[in-house]
Amino acid sequence: MGALSVCQLLMMNDARFAWCILVPRIAGLRELHDIPKDKRISVFDEIEAVSTALAALVAPDKLNVAALGNQVPQLHIHVIARHVNDSAWPAPVWGSGAALPYAGPTATDRVAKLARHLHLG
Repeated sequence: MGALSVCQLLMMNDARFAWCILVPRIAGLRELHDIPKDKRISVFDEIEAVSTALAALVAPDKLNVAALGNQVPQLHIHVIARHVNDSAWPAPVWGSGAALPYAGPTATDRVAKLARHLHLG
């Protein structure tokens, strides 16, 4: 989706949830505590920026932020906007049915809105 100052910003291809993933562009990271001290505030600021953007764009009932990495060892941080009427509520989104890939202008529209909110080129 785009590059922030420290992280690459991705969007999960599941139209059921507004779900972003931040991947720090720092080699060898596996855990949050592995982030170098001089980058920690920047990573947290990027989590905050993405959370704020999702909150403004989809008005979630709850924002979930998680760094699990059970299937992919590279550190990545999920920011997921949840609604009480979404298909997984109140359970976690992981393992909750098959993903519904974006189709047509829906993904383009969501990406464009997020990009504008985050001032991505």
